Amino acid sequence: MKNILDAPFVRGMMKTTANMYRLGWDERNGGNISVMLDENEVAEYLDLNNVIRKIDMGFDAKPLIGKIFIVTGTGKYFKNVEDDPENNLGIIRVASDGVTADLLWGYSDGGRPTSELPAHLMSHISRLSVNPENRVIMHSHPTATLALTYVHELDEKKFTHSLWQVCTECMVVFPDGIGVLPWMVCGTNEIGIATAEKMKEFRLVIWALHGIYGCGKDLDEAFGLIETVEKAAQLYLMTASFPRVNTITDPDLVEIAKAFKVEYRKDFLNL
Repeated sequence: MKNILDAPFVRGMMKTTANMYRLGWDERNGGNISVMLDENEVAEYLDLNNVIRKIDMGFDAKPLIGKIFIVTGTGKYFKNVEDDPENNLGIIRVASDGVTADLLWGYSDGGRPTSELPAHLMSHISRLSVNPENRVIMHSHPTATLALTYVHELDEKKFTHSLWQVCTECMVVFPDGIGVLPWMVCGTNEIGIATAEKMKEFRLVIWALHGIYGCGKDLDEAFGLIETVEKAAQLYLMTASFPRVNTITDPDLVEIAKAFKVEYRKDFLNL
């Protein structure tokens, strides 16, 4: 059996959480990540028959029965994952009843997955229904993106359009736009249901006055989506108090989409 601490999926979580903390996206115990793993790969590092304990997930995830996830822990700080992954991360398998999880590794201090695990699992189910390659759900509190939700209309078309116009790569990176939810209490099934519904249409969902959810086939893709939104939000806020002398026009956005051969939300343009 290989050393679990050398597993690419553990190393990837260590690197990603460290970067997110360094960038100021995940203060204290803010933010959470879940990654669906390949069973055969996990079996190289863990005895899949060795269940440490059962965990009540607080959600019926029957469509994910048997699926294995590595998940950040509740109350855990991203800055500590790199130094102590076994305490701050856990590997769980959705049990046969769909409502409990088998803990296969991690949460060594008796902890449990993020309190937003139901929201993650709901979003995994939604994304898998539209993209079978999706593996990652990532939630964070990027500063400029969060600040933008205080001063910008919470309208999906207008929000997306504003960011498309300030950064050329935005049309390429998220041509499908950004979903936006009003402020809701976090850690509840209600916000999880609302997010999962948006995830059927968008790979990015803004939680107003709170943060953002992103998804992807791997950690880099999900991280890159959020990173691009954050850069665009920074540019928007840096220029918002000045007269707009230059901008990327809607015809320009169409040309970008043509050049990079991306399908985009045509209804999000003003043509």
